[in-house]
Amino acid sequence: MIDVLVVDDDFMVARIHRGFVERIDGFRVVGTASTGEEAIAAVNEFRPDLVLLDLYLPDMFGLDVVTRLRAARHDCDVLVISAAREAEAVRRSVRYGAVNYLLKPFGFDELRSRLEQYAARRNSPRATVVTDQADVDRVLSRSGAHTATSALPRGLSAETAELVERALREHSGTLSAAECANAVGISRVSARRYLEHFTDTGRAEVGLRYGSAGRPERRYSWVS
Repeated sequence: MIDVLVVDDDFMVARIHRGFVERIDGFRVVGTASTGEEAIAAVNEFRPDLVLLDLYLPDMFGLDVVTRLRAARHDCDVLVISAAREAEAVRRSVRYGAVNYLLKPFGFDELRSRLEQYAARRNSPRATVVTDQADVDRVLSRSGAHTATSALPRGLSAETAELVERALREHSGTLSAAECANAVGISRVSARRYLEHFTDTGRAEVGLRYGSAGRPERRYSWVS
C-alpha cells in the first residue's frame, strides 16, 4: 500500500483529490494539508510515500516545501499538481526531483494514469548495478527523472507518447506498429517513431516475428 499526503490550499479541491486517490487500488490517503507548514508537519507525522503537492500555497511556494523536506532527510516522493503552466515551473519541479507534473484541472483518469505509472516504477525489481546504457535509462525512468514524456525527439508530442505507452503497458503480449496505431488512433508511421523512441531509451523491447514470406515484423513490449 502506497501512503499519500494531499497538499492543496483549497479545501474542496483537496477533498476531490483525496477521493480520486482513494478510488485507486494500492493507494491510501494518510492526511491532507492546506499550507506549506502543515505539509511539513504532516510528513513528519505520517511519513507518506508520496506527496501530491500544489505549488501555490498561502505561506510558501510548493518547491520550498520540497527543500525543507530534503533538509530534514525525508525521502518521500513528490508529484506536483498545479495550475502553473510556465515551462520554468515544470523544469524546476524536475530539478527538485518531482516524479511527475500534473496540470490543474484534471480528471480522475489523468491522475490514475500517473499514479499507476508511479506504482509500477516503485514496485519494479531493481538491480544493484547497471551493465549498460539501457540499464541506466531504465533506472532513471523508474526514479521518475526520465519519464516517458521527457526529452522527446523533435516532432513527438508528450500527449501521444503517453497514449502509446499506455497501449504497450495494457497489452498482455507484444504489439506491432500497425496494432499500436489502431489502438491509439494515429498513423502506423507515427506509432513506429514512438515505439522506436521507447526502444532506444530502454523503456520498450523489440523482437522480430518471422512469417512465411517477406520481411520479419517488429513486435514491441513495455519493459516492466
